[in-house]
Amino acid sequence: MSGSTSKTWLADLIRKYTPTREEMARNKYLKPIAHRFLTPELWRFTRRSVPRGVALGIFSGFIIPVGQIFLAAFLALPARANVPLSALVTFITNPFTFPFWAVVANRIGAFILKVDLAATGGAAQEEIASGRWAWLIELFEGAGVTVLVTIFGFIVLAIVGAALGYLIASLVWRVMVMRKRARRLKRMEARLDARLEAQKG
Repeated sequence: MSGSTSKTWLADLIRKYTPTREEMARNKYLKPIAHRFLTPELWRFTRRSVPRGVALGIFSGFIIPVGQIFLAAFLALPARANVPLSALVTFITNPFTFPFWAVVANRIGAFILKVDLAATGGAAQEEIASGRWAWLIELFEGAGVTVLVTIFGFIVLAIVGAALGYLIASLVWRVMVMRKRARRLKRMEARLDARLEAQKG
């Protein structure tokens, strides 16, 4: 990790918990495009790259249960999104939160598709409650309606979540920039006042 201090605490936090450019470039799964991860543009925190990184991270986290970091990294390249941020946001789904999101996806899918979960069985809920990652394989073997409903719910979460993430990240970034400018103006005014007082004295 770089020892330099960022202008914002958010950037410092992201850099602390995400791999460096060199670490991602050395990853065996990213080897075919490793050279592209060394591009400084993909690691800068800008008003465009940050919202894109958040959106891609949320999309990747919901669209597949495992390997979402690599998907986010791949998508970040053509989108020119912030790579470390997109990788970090994928942890919205992890072994601890996945059962919760699976239940949410199941409910959302059932609501949109108007499927009666009581009539189609509770196989998904039982597997989700067990906390086992093998639920995906077991459910696909049955290929029941509940599985398709849950998968559809995850697709909805990926799309809607990415859109909301982009909007929220853009808003947060704008607020942070405005506060930074306000603090800068106050410092300039304070220095100007100090100079005027010195001249009067």
